[in-house]
Amino acid sequence: MYQSRIIGLGHYVPENIVTNDELSKLMDTNDAWIQERTGIKERRWVKPGSGETTSTMGTEAAKIAIERAGIDKDEIDFIIFATLSPDYYFPGPGVMVQEALDIKTIGALDVRNQCSGFLYALSVADQFIKTGMYKKILVIGSELHSRGLDKTTRGRGVSVIFGDGAGAVVLSRSEDAKKGILSTHLHSQGEHAKELSLVAPGMGKRWVSDILRENDPNDESYFPYMNGQFVFKNAIVRFVEVINEGLQKNNLTKEDINLLIPHQANLRISQFVQHKFGLRDDQVYNNIVRYGNTTAASIPIALTEAWQEGKIKEGNLVVLAAFGSGFTWGSAIIRW
Repeated sequence: MYQSRIIGLGHYVPENIVTNDELSKLMDTNDAWIQERTGIKERRWVKPGSGETTSTMGTEAAKIAIERAGIDKDEIDFIIFATLSPDYYFPGPGVMVQEALDIKTIGALDVRNQCSGFLYALSVADQFIKTGMYKKILVIGSELHSRGLDKTTRGRGVSVIFGDGAGAVVLSRSEDAKKGILSTHLHSQGEHAKELSLVAPGMGKRWVSDILRENDPNDESYFPYMNGQFVFKNAIVRFVEVINEGLQKNNLTKEDINLLIPHQANLRISQFVQHKFGLRDDQVYNNIVRYGNTTAASIPIALTEAWQEGKIKEGNLVVLAAFGSGFTWGSAIIRW
């Protein structure tokens, strides 16, 4: 069985910065309130009319990752795109990236696992490579949240959290069994699906035509809903569990961790997990203060920035972990 290694990383975020003070002009909130609860100071939101979409941001991140991998785009065997905010209801953005990059008729797979989407996508890519099916896989996480948020006081509990952006990695086959993705671990708990969800439009409930026909100004079904406290309580438990699961699988301990990169859901969650594992500030990478929660894009953006800043060195043990809507959660243990 082969090993899979990350050989290229890239990220892209819109130029438009939206600060907490700017949000206070749209809704009843303020910088102190947002920072206290989330740790976020600003986020990137696509400017209306800019032409930027989930797939175009993913494409830009992918170009950088491919260039840094030192390969030709036609060496890519497969594309996996994780998002909850595709350009179209269908088809998914994977094929749009394929077209934009002018890549031959390889397969393209879309993953809809929200906050843990990148880890699910990475796990699928890892298995494809380890079993010998593919040699080089492009894995993308990209989100455009800003157009689907309730930017009023009614929706402030959710809207202040989310940002737009994309990250990508190139995964490659390796013969070195001691380096690369050592293991991935995925879980879900569907009984809590409604605690962090967006109900409409959906085929089983209410479709776009129903929403337009009813024209109800109080209808919140097409905006994201989050039971914040319940999500927080579950997240801190599952983060710790799934990280420990990965460490135990590989006969490692928390002392072996060089860098933990958690999904950027809430700085308070990351700080809790850091405390539970007794990690120093320089052993945990957080960038939520600048970008907010970019869902499937948060881990690849943070991973890319950490690598760019020299915080990841050859031989380091890097741990990725995420928790979110579904509930779904997961971890990846990587020897760099």
